[in-house]
Amino acid sequence: MDGTSDDLDRVRERLLDALLPHVVFDGWSEAALLAGARDLKLDAGLVMAAFPGGPAEAARAFSELTDRRMLEAVPAAELAEMRVRDRVSALLRVRLQLLAPHKEAIRRLASFLALPNHAALGARLAWRTCDAIWYAAGDTATDYNWYSKRSLLFGVHSATLLYWLNDRSEGDEETFAFLERRLDEVLRIGGKLGKGMGRLLDLPDRLFRRRFRPGMRMRVK
Repeated sequence: MDGTSDDLDRVRERLLDALLPHVVFDGWSEAALLAGARDLKLDAGLVMAAFPGGPAEAARAFSELTDRRMLEAVPAAELAEMRVRDRVSALLRVRLQLLAPHKEAIRRLASFLALPNHAALGARLAWRTCDAIWYAAGDTATDYNWYSKRSLLFGVHSATLLYWLNDRSEGDEETFAFLERRLDEVLRIGGKLGKGMGRLLDLPDRLFRRRFRPGMRMRVK
């Protein structure tokens, strides 16, 4: 390896995949990183070169890698045939499916990012995921709606991830049903808050096409 950034990117990706089985036992830690390096027969010094910030930097890289794989897994042509709401749902589903083989490692990662000294990093990573999903879904907002849309999706994404971590249903069917309910409830809340929130939810192709009857009460399932 000649030490170029492309080479390091490949090392990072290989290390991230290799460390996941070890995270189950060692947590999201330097020990897991070094164990993954041993599996790949990589020098420990290369781990430091790839992730000089240690486990926290590896967490950031893993989230970004998962986002990239999520976008690659759903072709743009396929997304173009969907309503915007369904594009968002499809991308979130695919992301969870990519993580599914490593659910226990993701549980350990969630615990790592919940620590006080890593909570800000966890929030930034979740926000970037939501931004990537909106961008892929065709969002072109540049005003306050840019923040509003991502804030709404941030809540849906975070709640769905927590539900998924405890879901034992076949094929995570209960999680996906939960996701659809959460997306629908965002619209219900918008209806309760009136025209201002309604405009916030009125996207270029509209995130939600459904409209609920006036006065309908929100049910939390």
